Amino acid sequence: MASTTPRHSHHHSHVFRSAYPDIAPVELPLHEAVLGRAAAHATRPALVDALTGTTLDYARLDHLSRRLAAALAASGLRKGDVLALHSPNSVLFPVVCYAASRCGAAVTTVHPLATGAEFARQLADSRASRIVTVAALLDTARDAARQAGGIAEILVCDRADGHRSILDLAAEDHHPAPAPEIAPATDLAVLPYSSGTTGAPKGVMLTHRSIATNLAQLAPVLANGPGDRVLAVLPFFHIYGLTALMNAPLRNGATVVVLPRFDLRQFLTAIQQHRITEVYAAPPIVLALAKHPMVDAFDLSSLRRLLCSAAPLDAGLAAACARRLGLPTVLQAYGMTELSPATHVVPPSSGATPPGTVGTLLPSTELRIVSLETGRDLGPGDSGEILIRGPQVMKGYLGRPAETDAMIDADGWLHTGDIGRTDADGWLHVVDRVKELIKYKGYQVAPADLEALLLAHEDIADAAVIGVTDEDGNEIPKAFVVRRPGAALTADEVIAYVAERVAPYKKVRRVEFLADVPRATTGKILRRELRAGERSSTAP
Repeated sequence: MASTTPRHSHHHSHVFRSAYPDIAPVELPLHEAVLGRAAAHATRPALVDALTGTTLDYARLDHLSRRLAAALAASGLRKGDVLALHSPNSVLFPVVCYAASRCGAAVTTVHPLATGAEFARQLADSRASRIVTVAALLDTARDAARQAGGIAEILVCDRADGHRSILDLAAEDHHPAPAPEIAPATDLAVLPYSSGTTGAPKGVMLTHRSIATNLAQLAPVLANGPGDRVLAVLPFFHIYGLTALMNAPLRNGATVVVLPRFDLRQFLTAIQQHRITEVYAAPPIVLALAKHPMVDAFDLSSLRRLLCSAAPLDAGLAAACARRLGLPTVLQAYGMTELSPATHVVPPSSGATPPGTVGTLLPSTELRIVSLETGRDLGPGDSGEILIRGPQVMKGYLGRPAETDAMIDADGWLHTGDIGRTDADGWLHVVDRVKELIKYKGYQVAPADLEALLLAHEDIADAAVIGVTDEDGNEIPKAFVVRRPGAALTADEVIAYVAERVAPYKKVRRVEFLADVPRATTGKILRRELRAGERSSTAP
């Protein structure tokens, strides 16, 4: 008898599909995908500096990005080049991104707190030819450029002796404006660095099409537009901030109010003063909003939506925060850098959402949940590894085909390394984090990086690092250290040793000495055993 079931159904009997209609891939360069309608919003404020009040309207944002592109092109920035952007949030950060895109160059975003050595590794790996930084970070940028080599120029967004300023470049007249032939499906728009599920940071190749299409996928759920004011406190350099706080609202004609860092008083002042309608947060901000006494001194009544992502959020904490702010719920979303980044969002008008869910599938996105034991597909309600397929899947890791192939299979499914379950209505719950990664205040910390550093210490025989929860609910790196026989190493010495060699967010914050690190016969550290021991002990 002829079967009516589709081919391959025996492989993937449980592919979960989006309830939204499919969308066509967006074949546009990033700058057009975002600023293509800038003229329609010409006099609306696009970007506002929360601290100084400096405002760029849409016409000015568009104009500055064109002028800067022409100047960068005149100075030699070409299609296929990489520009490293090393800056806290500012109103000029998007200008630099869209100017690079107009030149056909990719932007690799650098953590403002990176050390010279970390920055240099990213420069060398990405083959960046230019750095745009700010005066306050110039020493690190110069140090990194010296170590990496190949940097044609270091520019600054503000002012610094001996360096050309973005402000001056955008004021110059260069004709004609660059008009590179951009192939959105293959050319890179953004090259953020991610540790993936394990290992050292890798360049995530995101094309113009994958970024632009993900913005279109988000359009039905990130329903902001003219009149909405979005507070950008999470960093633009991270793909979550780049998408939710920069590209998406600017594509929609909303106003982005920019803060360079999270300071609770400044944050609350900005919401009150600028009548912020939407806040995108990470769990520590939700915690402060739920519990900090200072919150009561501010008028936060303009807030309509609070969305939390970047790390798992406790459902009880979310409910307490929503109650305090008079919001129906704290919305959540799910994604990863390798997914441009979004796959799931809780829609704003969804009514009663199950507590703790990260949302439902975005348009044109497919999901499978596969058993960690058997690799078989699981149905609703069962927990397994989250696999994603859709137009937002990255092109791959730069220069690392083997690591790309280990993550994206022959059928195009990206294996996230996250564990979750989907209910019968399509709501995803992420049960456990990416297998090993520690998320300190939303920043990724790879245990393997810290372990390698610890093992380099002459008095350390073996070491393992896992994430543990501190008193404030943040995940922090904890090191389990085996001393070399006869060594008298202290916990404080271990903490200081690591602190001198990494960016502040990567610091080891707790140390426990062990007789030996539990390892599998293959030599792989059994971090699971360390975590289980951590949960069962009541010791700090």
